[in-house]
Amino acid sequence: MSEANTPALRTVTLDYPITRGEQTITVVQVRKPASGELRDLSMSALLNLDYNALEKLLPRITMPLLSKNDISTLLDPADLTQMATEVMDFLLPKGAKAALSPNA
Repeated sequence: MSEANTPALRTVTLDYPITRGEQTITVVQVRKPASGELRDLSMSALLNLDYNALEKLLPRITMPLLSKNDISTLLDPADLTQMATEVMDFLLPKGAKAALSPNA
């Protein structure tokens, strides 16, 4: 799913690369959002992997930058799910992650 992860940056290898003109994107880095980047978004929508919320947030935190058009027309649902999972992991507090861990 992801490689070269840090607490604030995750690398997602796309199952279905995005082609924009001459550019083919096979890897997208998803950065932990700053609080201000969550402006006008519902935390519960993001934690529920709501498409509209993700479509608004991902252009703010992806490298290379994925536009709303990239997300709506070029991004495969499986790859959207990979990125959404990383976003959700960034947003969960440590206590919630520990409660969800099978080793807890």
